[in-house]
Amino acid sequence: MNVIHQQALSESTTLYELDGHIQSIYLVKQADKLLLLDGCCRADVNDLSTFIRSTLGLPLCALSLVVVTHMHPDHAGAAHKLRQLTGAKIASANVSGHWYTGLDGILMHITDIALAGWVAKRKGKPRRYLWYSRKLHPDILLDDNDTLPGFPEWQVLFTQGHTDRDLSIYHSTSHKVYVADLMVTVKGRYIPPFPLFYPRRYRESLERIEALNPDSIILAHGGEVHPTHNDYQHLFEKAPKVPLTHWRSVKIKLRKVLFNK
Repeated sequence: MNVIHQQALSESTTLYELDGHIQSIYLVKQADKLLLLDGCCRADVNDLSTFIRSTLGLPLCALSLVVVTHMHPDHAGAAHKLRQLTGAKIASANVSGHWYTGLDGILMHITDIALAGWVAKRKGKPRRYLWYSRKLHPDILLDDNDTLPGFPEWQVLFTQGHTDRDLSIYHSTSHKVYVADLMVTVKGRYIPPFPLFYPRRYRESLERIEALNPDSIILAHGGEVHPTHNDYQHLFEKAPKVPLTHWRSVKIKLRKVLFNK
């Protein structure tokens, strides 16, 4: 697994950005224990395990906490398997219910896995096993402004909008914040993620991160960045006013096809 970037966040804390299957993986080394800032893809398990053992020279049990910022395949896909292999605890937002519930949830789960496979193909990645449980069973439920158990430099921020349970993780010492999919980069510009289920919450989340005024923002898709006020304004302009979901997107495309005909 390639190291994209490595940096010291404090005297005892190092952050590794690793090249995951379709996203950056952020692994924190604090003394002799490890924190994973997101649950990765199911396809990342073997490579991440090799990195921990061979590159860092640590046993797999050094991984003590896996945060799941939301339930999409590249953020939750490896969580259960990593817990099984390492004994790590899984932490996620204290939001009731499961994201992928009911028949709609089953179909959305399948669609999201298929989309992850499509993204991997576009990135030239080999075909890999991506299936994971649509129901997360965390060990730790996190509330807004909580600190991560065992990692007190890291604070939880609720930044919902993409889904109903999105988390950002703020490192108080370095004043950097990992925002997962709050924004993505396309052709050098920041755009809102897809899907976006809660437009009002999304705008509030953007406002919260801009008001935090961090030294840098760390993206799951785009690395470490430094958005300006104009970049935030662009995000607000591009953010939909109504939910942009899988089914709504399909209906819009169907209307365009019918109209063109």
